[in-house]
Amino acid sequence: MRTLFTISITTAFMLVMGFNVQAQMFIFPQKGQSPDQQELDEFTCYKWAKQQTGVDPNQQVIASSSPAQQRGGALSGAMGGAALGAIGGAIAGDAGKGAAIGAAVGGGGGLLRQRRGSARAEEQQRQASGQHQQSIQTFNRAYGVCLEGKGYKVG
Repeated sequence: MRTLFTISITTAFMLVMGFNVQAQMFIFPQKGQSPDQQELDEFTCYKWAKQQTGVDPNQQVIASSSPAQQRGGALSGAMGGAALGAIGGAIAGDAGKGAAIGAAVGGGGGLLRQRRGSARAEEQQRQASGQHQQSIQTFNRAYGVCLEGKGYKVG
């Protein structure tokens, strides 16, 4: 009864804390290890794999949910273009018309810069996600090796 209670509490704790290593693999005690011994071995191997790989699967990757706001968007491009256009228009005799043309051209250029920056940020986020997945796989390999060394079948 005590063992069942301990396993229930441990399982609930792991679910709350996001301990997801066991969810990704099956672990079978080949040498008749008790549930308490298996829990201890899994914890020990988790710490060992974390130390060996420098990866902790329980730590979430901090990634921005949206690309960083780029300077030089449509609004700032339009404002800069309007200012330059007004100067050019004043020289030609119609500052208002020059400002309108400058705002349109500057806004379009600013929007283009913003889209390019967003595309770069999205690509960087994809690369970071791929690297994180590789790190988790490396951790899982180390974790499995440790458990196999302690007499468990890992699959």
